[in-house]
Amino acid sequence: MYESGRIRTLWELVEYRAAASADAVMFYEPDGRTVTFGEARERALRAAAGFRELGIGAGTRVAWQLPTRVGTVLASLALARLGAVQIPVVHLHREREVGYVLAASEAEFVLVPGVWRDVDFTAMARKVAPDGTRVITVGGETGLPDGDPATLPEFTPGHAREQQSSYARERTSWIYYTSGTTAVPKGVRHTDASLIAGGVGLATALGMSTADIGSIAFPYAHIAGPDYVIAMLVSGFPAVVLETFAPGAAADTYARLGVTMAGGSTAFYQAFLEESRRRAHGGKLIPSLRLLSGGGAPLPPGLYFEAGRELECAVLHGYGMTECPMIAMGTPYDTDEQLSRTVGRPVTGAEVRIAGPDGRALPAGEPGEVTLKGPMVCQGYTDPALTAASFDADGWFHTGDLGFLRADGHLVLTGRLKDIIIRKGENISAQEVEDLVRGHPAVADAAVIGLPDRERGERVCAVVTLTETGGPALTLRELTAHLRRAGLMTQKLPEQLEIAAELPRGGPLGKVLKGVLRERHSD
Repeated sequence: MYESGRIRTLWELVEYRAAASADAVMFYEPDGRTVTFGEARERALRAAAGFRELGIGAGTRVAWQLPTRVGTVLASLALARLGAVQIPVVHLHREREVGYVLAASEAEFVLVPGVWRDVDFTAMARKVAPDGTRVITVGGETGLPDGDPATLPEFTPGHAREQQSSYARERTSWIYYTSGTTAVPKGVRHTDASLIAGGVGLATALGMSTADIGSIAFPYAHIAGPDYVIAMLVSGFPAVVLETFAPGAAADTYARLGVTMAGGSTAFYQAFLEESRRRAHGGKLIPSLRLLSGGGAPLPPGLYFEAGRELECAVLHGYGMTECPMIAMGTPYDTDEQLSRTVGRPVTGAEVRIAGPDGRALPAGEPGEVTLKGPMVCQGYTDPALTAASFDADGWFHTGDLGFLRADGHLVLTGRLKDIIIRKGENISAQEVEDLVRGHPAVADAAVIGLPDRERGERVCAVVTLTETGGPALTLRELTAHLRRAGLMTQKLPEQLEIAAELPRGGPLGKVLKGVLRERHSD
């Protein structure tokens, strides 16, 4: 049985599960091929030895921008065995974001998949990588590096390291970059122990068993990737891994392989709901499915009930962020009212406190800022000033999210202090997009807002005033072409353009009243 708190490093968890369930399946490929927990350990060890021959070891900073594949998980486990500092980069990012992350993180290596989905990631990485950063192509025909595990240095368990030097608590093992409220991405520092705490919280809430089959169809480089794999290692259930998500193909694969839990975000729920309605065959889309789970964007109550009825399963939604991968989660034991109106109770180990403007704790029912404590909270940011601004004197992490705790202990989110847009689980900095929109010669001023969207959670809307050029009115197509030329990733492009005579402003500083704009353009 897994002992919470005893295992402090990811590789210890791999060893634990390989010893307990060596012959049990860990991964299913869409074509039916499988990898057992024991095989995953052995393949990760060989990859670790291969990476070591390339010069990667304890403390080496390794960025990786890889698609969601079994090989990606194995590469990450191999790096964990070596004690490298991992810097995951979502495969959707392009030159602008990748260049910043590689420079800011001082990555010594970057792993890329070569040409994938018509994008040459190797060429892109070489173009933007700072001098001294080595680009390594893995996957495809090259596969993972292969070495002799006998050449690896002896592995010291995390609790022993901790006793020697507070290793597991203090040593940063992961750096995730998130846009948050600023145009410049923030580097979030995690340890193996903080990610394990998040994964344990997820596993406990979901109540998965070895009889279940999960699924990974979201970008593995999100913090939800290791969070999910840790839950697999803790509970011993396998998962189907999909490189790309297409609702029809995913549903067919899940039905064929007997998936019992699917999801990832609100967009996945909507996609499966629409696919089921499109087929209209009178049968259950995925006969084995009993749970949809996810987070990353608000869950409209209407979608909760529609998806649950149509797909004949429970819908468990949760709340997490890069700084704290698991905060609250619905469980199979919650009522429909709790699951449709809240993001669940705080998970095992997470402390949630609602703080008023003066920082004092507020009682149940009173709205304020969501603040956090617990072993899954990050160590802070790579920028000490951001760390100081986000943690108060008592050690509470301030999320910038607004909400309240109900009398039943469930958390309700009501808004954000942060000016971010969450589109399909992606954090988008409004400021970053605004700065680039203002660069269009026809734009005098701009405000970028998130509007409620059934499929995406939120959609990106640009509200602009125009210069007095006398030319034709700006179109959405022209604006997105301009933003593409500026290097903005596709997922951040506005889906809606509104042209206004002026932007509503208020307060002593004349700030744009984005609440007024959201109300005005939400239809």
